[in-house]
Parts: sequence; structure tokens; C-alpha cells
Amino acid sequence: MRANITPTLRTALSIFASCLLFAFCTNCRSTPCQIETYGPLPTQSQLAWADMEYYMFCHFGPNTFSGLQWGHGDENPDIFNPTQLDCGQWVRTAIAAGMKGIIITAKHHDGFCLWPSEFSTHTVAQSSWKDGKGDVLQELRDACNKYNFPMGIYISPWDRNHPAYGTAEYNDIFAKTINEAHQKYGPFFEQWFDGANGGAKIPEYDWPLFHKAVYDNNPDAVIFSDIGPGCRWMGNEEGYAGQTNWNRLNIEGFTPGAGAPKTEILNRGQEDGSAWIPGECDTPIRADWFYNDTNVTTLKSVEKLMDIWFGSVGRGANLILNVTPDKRGIIPAEDSLRLMEFKAARDQYFADEISSFKADFSKKPSCEQVTLSAKEKVKCIVLEEEIKYGQKIKSFTIETKKDGEWVELASGTTVGHKRIVQPFEDAAPGKIRVRVTDAFAPAMLKSVTLY
Repeated sequence: MRANITPTLRTALSIFASCLLFAFCTNCRSTPCQIETYGPLPTQSQLAWADMEYYMFCHFGPNTFSGLQWGHGDENPDIFNPTQLDCGQWVRTAIAAGMKGIIITAKHHDGFCLWPSEFSTHTVAQSSWKDGKGDVLQELRDACNKYNFPMGIYISPWDRNHPAYGTAEYNDIFAKTINEAHQKYGPFFEQWFDGANGGAKIPEYDWPLFHKAVYDNNPDAVIFSDIGPGCRWMGNEEGYAGQTNWNRLNIEGFTPGAGAPKTEILNRGQEDGSAWIPGECDTPIRADWFYNDTNVTTLKSVEKLMDIWFGSVGRGANLILNVTPDKRGIIPAEDSLRLMEFKAARDQYFADEISSFKADFSKKPSCEQVTLSAKEKVKCIVLEEEIKYGQKIKSFTIETKKDGEWVELASGTTVGHKRIVQPFEDAAPGKIRVRVTDAFAPAMLKSVTLY
């Protein structure tokens, strides 16, 4: 006799069977989910940028030789005179440190250009370095090409040297400067802007014009500023994102610099933000951004760098760590050694993977709950959300089973690109359950990894 199975029951049985099969294959229990988008979505460039996670900042210029952090723009160009410039050493150091790119301060607030720009008379061409024929950007571009390493650029809109600064004419000059750098030395994975300006002449920057100059040459570039549009400043230079970190931000009516949102908003993002603008945490490995002879003792410890890692990458942001070349034009040995020690510490910390879940969304796996078996004690759990459909997870909890009952080990708010949950008291071997407790739409856990 044939059973009468309704369409609703047939669907339920099919889903149940899929769950059992998926759980069997991945050693985890899961429930199927819907693939839904929610809110603003990242571009393909922003997704690729998020996967980079960690890259080098290089502050280099006249300040390297003067000992200043913000030059006044009246420096004699001859002060810039690296004796052993080796951009290949910068790139090799970044690669060995596990970094995924490098961004150079091609023009800082003093206005000095590290390339022979036709839109300035304060450049390497006016210095005696290499008889005025030197070009730092070309040397770095050649090194990045040699090692197939992504390059980014910082060009400050503030110019304490250019006579047109503070006038309407300057906006056009600055846009042409951007255009020149991108055409000669691009493509760049990121264009770094800050909103700093000052002095007696404070201009109104034409940000739409500046962005157009970038995108006309490099439509895939991610533009950094307080309010993006590609990625945002986190409101501090200590390298930390908020415990809650949304990739969304409301930017209407705001500008970079003095017109930016409050720092606490930049640090956390906004769950109701209308634009996808993820966070980038910036901090120097020394106390200062530019090299000077007295700050070698201020190198951050490995323990401090690890804490920054958990507070930046571990909260869904990217980390850009400044490692400045010295007067020779090379990264000092002390800084390089510290980078290698930091890399070794990360490798060691994440060396012992116990168990993992990786979603295959074509099979509609668990989006909101994953249970894994741990044969060893767990010290760290890494969560990833499938952000290409939007950031949805508002809160989660991690539990272990004790005496037949689920007991909370840890909890948190946002996940985003990556969430590193640590430290908590080592969980005894057994079952570990990750459960989304609140979300804007059907949540999508991309992966869960136990260490």
C-alpha cells in the first residue's frame, strides 16, 4: 500500500535528508537556509580587498630625514637623500611577514612628491638625489611587478608647499596629480586619502572630482578615507576596530576630515548604514609614522601586535601596519625581525586546527547553527560570514555540552568577514555549537574553524 505524501511533507523530508547527508559528510549537524541578500552589498573589489586582511604602510619622504611627522613644506628638496634605496627589500620583507600588499606615501602633507610630478616644483626632480633623476614610485612599481605584489598609494590633498593650495584652482591641480600618478605607476589596489588640512588657507576639497580621477584610471581601486567610499578609517591610530563592527555607514552630508562622523561611529559602523564601507585599522609598528633615530626602542612587542591582530582582523576589519624605511631607504633590521617574530607567533597560534566547517551554498548548508566535534581542547574559534550577500548577523553564541546540557562559552555581536573568538577557558573535548541568536535576515555562516 502506497503512503499518501503531501507536497509539503515531501519538501520537508527532502530537506531533512539533505541535512543528514551534509552533516555526515562534514562531521557537523546543520540546518538548511535561504540565500537572501540584505542591505548594501560589497563590490567584487571590496570582497577581494577584504581577503587581503593585512598589508604594509610605508611612510617615507623628507620627514624621514628631518625627524618631523608633519613637514612644513619649506624643506630644501636636497634633504631627501636615501643612500641605499631598495624597494625590493621592502616588498620581500612584506611578503616574508605574511602581508598581502604595500601602500606608499607618495605625497604627504609637506607636498613633496616621491616621483617627478609635472604639477609640483617640490619633488625628487628638484633634489640632488640621483642628480634629480630618481623616482621612488617607479622603483617600487618595478619591485611590486617583479614579485607580483599589490601596490597602493597615499596622496595627501593637503599641500603645505604648493602656491595654489587654498584656491579653487588647487582642486583641479590635485586631480591632475592623482591622474598622473595612476597613469604612470598604477594600477593600485587602494587609494589612501585623509582629510587633513590646515594653516591659513583651508580649502573646500572637491572629493567627487578626486574620486573620478581615481576611478577613471583604476575603476577597481578601493578608496580609503573617513567615509570611504571603498573603506573607512576606524577612528583611531591604535589598530583597533570596535567589538561590534558593521561594514555599513551612513555618509550623506559627511566629508573626510573635520566633517566626518564621530569617531565612535567610525569605529563601530552603523547597522542601518546605507553604504557598504568596511573598516581598515591603521597603526605604526613604532611610536611614529616616519622613521627617526630615537624611536627604535618604541617597537611594538609581539604580544601587542597579536592583540592588535585580534582587535582588527579578528573583528572583521583589515590591518595596515606602518613599517617605515630609514634614511638609507631600507627597512631597519630591528623592524624586520619584529615582523618575522609576529608572523611566527600567528603561525604558531593558528597551527593546530581541530575541526572545521566550510559551507557549500549550492547544497544549502547551515546558516544559523553549526555543531562540530572537538577531540582536543579548544582555545580559539574563527567564524566567517558570507558577506557577499550582505552583513546580517547581529549576535551569536558559542556553547559546549556539559552533563548533557549546552553551556555558553562565549558570545558576540557582529561577525562580518572574520571574527576571532578568544580567549576563553579551554573547552574540554566534545561538541562545540555555534549558534546565530539574532540576524537581520537568514544568516550565512561561511566557515567555522576550531583551534
